Order: sequence, then structure tokens, then C-alpha cells
Amino acid sequence: MMKQWLALAFLCLAGGTSVYAQAASAPQAANRVELDRIVAKIDQDVVMLSELDARVAAVRQQLSARNVNMPPEDVLRAQVLEQLILENIQIQMGTRAGIRIDDRAVNEAIARIAQRNQMSVAAFRQNMEAEGLSFDRVRQDIRRELILNQVRQRQVAQRVQISEQEIDNFLASPEGQAQQQVEYNLAHILIPTPENASPEDIQSAERQANDVSAQLRQGADFQSLAIANSGGQNALEGGNLGWRKAEQLPTLFAEQAMKMSIGETSEPIRSPAGFHIFKLMDTRGDGKVLQNQALVRHILIRPNEIRSDRAAQRQAQDIYRQLKNGASFDALAKAHSDDTASALNGGNMGWISPEVLVPEFQTAMNIVPENVVSEPFRTDYGWHVLEVLGKRQSDISKQVRRNQVRELLGNRKFEEELMVWLREIRDQTYVEIQL
Repeated sequence: MMKQWLALAFLCLAGGTSVYAQAASAPQAANRVELDRIVAKIDQDVVMLSELDARVAAVRQQLSARNVNMPPEDVLRAQVLEQLILENIQIQMGTRAGIRIDDRAVNEAIARIAQRNQMSVAAFRQNMEAEGLSFDRVRQDIRRELILNQVRQRQVAQRVQISEQEIDNFLASPEGQAQQQVEYNLAHILIPTPENASPEDIQSAERQANDVSAQLRQGADFQSLAIANSGGQNALEGGNLGWRKAEQLPTLFAEQAMKMSIGETSEPIRSPAGFHIFKLMDTRGDGKVLQNQALVRHILIRPNEIRSDRAAQRQAQDIYRQLKNGASFDALAKAHSDDTASALNGGNMGWISPEVLVPEFQTAMNIVPENVVSEPFRTDYGWHVLEVLGKRQSDISKQVRRNQVRELLGNRKFEEELMVWLREIRDQTYVEIQL
């Protein structure tokens, strides 16, 4: 009986679209029970009714979990079938292109999914099985999704190009401007003066403002002094104005906020309303990114077929001795360095972030004082002698921001091109629906 069921499971009638089971002892005229059948032929492959039923059930579950009203059954099944057809076309493209997803890639994907859900892989598996899902089926679905992603990246990503002008246009647009706006958490003390203040009134208010300012310099609490002294509307909140963009602040307030550092308190500032004292509590949305950089030059002696590692080390030590005796770093680098990119510049690598260098080079850069030549040290590239000419923190906010915009625009274009490409491959592929 087992052999018969296995044979029937792989049987697909030549004319057609169904697989049937029939009891061995039953007469030929007995009613046949349909096990599965083809609902769509796609080029060299098919979609089976069991696939459609399983996907429809999964979609129903998702819609129900999100409290979305179910569309009519025929509409839902037609939409799901179309999705399966498009996926099938892409899977066939991946097969023809030789795309293979090994178990390691699937395991890594599962680990990432589990991590995003703040659980271990074992807990993720238990959770899937508790919901009635076969973990093997989950692995198959993930493998399928990875293939689809690779096919789309190969076919669609090459269509997406983002120019520098497009980035400039986005940054200048209202959307780009809104994303770049900084918010300030500003606190404020106002020592008010009457509308028609006399010189004595102004002097009295100024003395009080200077006294408050002196207390703040000595470490007094800004909020306490605001509650006790401020005539501003936010006095009882410790003078705190809350998070506001510059355009939402009075001009005087915005001007001060934009030029202050976090935690800084201003000196008293006169206005028609009186004397103001500000403290910048915090900022957000400024996206300032500082990167440690060093100005480095080096000489590389690389072992090769003729020069052994020991010989390379001895040559690097000889160069080091010459440099200690006053020889020109520039001349020795041009004459001996095997790093052709920097040798022409006297070994100068320019301003560079340590993070992009191998660990041994990073360590040497951090240990060696500025303007001191290092002793020879080894990396995978060979033996180095280096000198750090300077260190700085470079603001790369603009570069980071442009990269973020490039990624944002790239993702948008990818989605647009993906829809066009899916329609193209659907139109170009033989599809026969037998639902």
C-alpha cells in the first residue's frame, strides 16, 4: 500500500491537471478522490492547488491578525494565485542563472529573524511550531525568499541610478528640509522690565539678571532659579520651553539656541521685554557625525619570491635607523616603499580614519606619538614604518546625510522599477491559468 501511495503522489496525468487516489480493491467506476491538481502552468513549471490553498490560508491568517476585512473568496484566491505566478517566474529565472542558497545562508537568515524578534533560534523554532507551522516549511520559505531577493537585486538594482543632482534636489525640497531641521530643548529665564521702563527699572532688572547669572556660574540649578525669578510664561516648568525647531522659536531665542553648545548657559541678553538668560538643554535631529582621522605616512617593505620575510624585516629596520639618523622620509618612501599608491607622495596616505585599516596598523597609529617614527611592525601586507603627522576629528555629517538620501532615493526607485520589471516578465512568460 505504501508503494502505491508514493507512486500516486508523484503521478500527474499527461493531459492534465489532477492527481487522484483510488482504493486498490475498488472497481474502476468507483468515485475518485482528488489529491491535488495544477491551477497554473508557467513556462516550464506549475502551481499546484495545494500551494494555492496553503498561501491563501496564510494570507487569511495575516489579514485576520491585522483586523482587515476579508475580500470575497474568488478575489482573494485570484490575487494570491497571481502572486504565486510572479514568484514562480522569478524562481525559474534564479534556477537558470545558477542561484543557489545553501543551508548556511538559510541558518544566518533565521538567526537574524530570531534576533529581530529578541529570541534565540531555538525559541523561534518553538514559537513557529506552537503556531502549527512546520520548521522545515519555514526554512523552505526563507530559502525561496532569499532566491527571490537575489534575482531582484540582479535584475532590478542595475536599473537604479541616483545622481548627485537628484540628491541636491531632495535636500532642497520641503521634505528634505523638514528631515534636516534641528530641534532644540531650550530653557529660559526672563527678568522683565515694565513697558515704559525708567532707567532705574532697567538698572534694577539688570542687577537681578547679573545676580542670577552669577549663581548659575557657581553651579546653581537653572530650573530652581527660573521658578523663583523668571517672569516668562514657562517659569513654573523651570523655564523649559520643550522641544522646538528654530522656526517655532522667537527670533532672539532661535539665534541663541543655534550658536550655543549643549549645557551652555548664556549671559543676560537685553530685549524690549527685559533681560533673558538661556540654557541649551539638548538638541536632536542635527545628525552631527564626527570621525577620528589621522594624517599618516608610511613605508611598506613587502616579502616576495626573492625577499624573505626575515629579509623584509631587516630592510625595514635599516630604513628605521636611517630615519632616526635624520634621513628624509619622503626620499626613502619614494625609493623603497612597496605601497605604490602612497610611495609617489613620499609615503603620505593623507587624512584617514583608523577604522578602515587593519588592526595592527590601527594599534601602531594609536600608540606612536605625533611626529615620531615607529619601529617596524608586521601586518598581512608586510613590514611597515610609519609616522603620524597629525590627528583631528572631522565632521562627516554632510557625507553621511548624502549617503542616507542616496539610500532613501535608491529604495524608492527600486520599488518603482520592481513593479515595472514584474509586469514585464509577467507579460513575457507563457502562463496558462486552470483555476
